[in-house]
Amino acid sequence: MNNLRRLDLNLLVTLDVLLSEHNVTRAAERLNLAQPSVSVHLAKLRDIFGDPLLLPGPRGMRPTARADELREPLRQALEALERAVSPAGPFDPAEARHAWRVAASDYSESTILLPALGGLRSVAPGTRLAVLQVVPSRIARQAERGEIDLALHTSEEAPSGLHRRALFTEHYVLVSRTGHPRLKRRPTLAQFCELEHVIVSPDGGGFRGITDRALAEVGLTRRVVLSVPHFLFAMSVLASSDLVAMLPSRLVRNTSALQVVEPPVDVPGFEMAMFWHERSHRDPAHQWLREYIADSV
Repeated sequence: MNNLRRLDLNLLVTLDVLLSEHNVTRAAERLNLAQPSVSVHLAKLRDIFGDPLLLPGPRGMRPTARADELREPLRQALEALERAVSPAGPFDPAEARHAWRVAASDYSESTILLPALGGLRSVAPGTRLAVLQVVPSRIARQAERGEIDLALHTSEEAPSGLHRRALFTEHYVLVSRTGHPRLKRRPTLAQFCELEHVIVSPDGGGFRGITDRALAEVGLTRRVVLSVPHFLFAMSVLASSDLVAMLPSRLVRNTSALQVVEPPVDVPGFEMAMFWHERSHRDPAHQWLREYIADSV
């Protein structure tokens, strides 16, 4: 570690060229430096490594055993550093081997990731995707630490300090099993409140939500008889019972077992968005993934 503190990149570049040329004059020409400057670099390197490194010989200079040991590791290290500081090239999904980590709820999985997944496997077959359960309070910290590359969440609960891109605006519809005897037509407000409702409570156990707040504004309440943590379970319950639910419309598109009815109460919708950290903002692979997902919804 002490030797590292005494080194700088110019010395290492000089050593790499000297080990290739075995000649101070030719090394100076390649480095576009004066010969005395290269000699000064060599003196510093000898002091740091405690070894002559290059000794006078009949045809130029010959490397010591220590110099021979350094040649290949030094070349690999400089090549790795060159790759690290070179501008990122264009992203080729067909050749990519990335593993992305996306935080999403079951709603986001069904409405955003599922439509994108088939095409993603086709155009980027060498990539992998890990879907993590989204925890709103942890999104910013996880993104900062690199634990997730992307989060799918509502704009209304946007984590601070992250980049954001809106995907779509969602609205709520009244959902029941197909052929529900009490939903052959749009119900009145009174009929709506008499139905037995399922509510999705992501935090667990809640029996009130945005629909109940809208009803309270007109002095009404509904019958919420079941609280579940996941949308997909709620949909299974609806398909096999006479319970109803207010669900986001995209969740129940093209679901033959369920029918959609316009509710008699105006419930505010929400905007879905992608969130990501500055650390991946300019990375070509991450830019490509964000564009791909946005184009798929």
